[in-house]
Amino acid sequence: MSPSSTRIAVYPGSFDPITRGHEDLVLRSLHFADRVIVAVAVNATKQPLFSLEERVALIRQAVTHPAVEVQSFDGLLVDFARRVGASVTVRGLRAVSDFEYEFQMALMNRNLAPELETVFLVPAFDLTYLSSSLVREVARYGGDVSQLVHPAVHQALKQKFRK
Repeated sequence: MSPSSTRIAVYPGSFDPITRGHEDLVLRSLHFADRVIVAVAVNATKQPLFSLEERVALIRQAVTHPAVEVQSFDGLLVDFARRVGASVTVRGLRAVSDFEYEFQMALMNRNLAPELETVFLVPAFDLTYLSSSLVREVARYGGDVSQLVHPAVHQALKQKFRK
């Protein structure tokens, strides 16, 4: 999929919003990829808190490494991966409960694009419990999420729930 000289990984998700756990996985992906593309999914079945444009902007503020880029995509992940020349997809596993869904998705992607490998990463120990939905819920009720997200994301959450 990608030229042998450049290993490109795609890290897909809705990132509503990006958390410190996501940031951790993006940066750790650079241990085995030369470039990481954070692929922000358009998911018509979800009602996101942040618009697609807001999520892309927040990720760009939270992860500023020069080998990381942010793009949005709609449709099949394997088609996006082919377009950008990725050979690896990165997925995070926080708990056993994540495994069944992620395993099914990896097998389907392998069926659709046998050349695209899936790599599962576990988060840093202190971030294992963290999810975007949990951050949104805590922020909605005024809880302090400042240690769980980048300062720009924290500010954006405060503004969303101030309304």
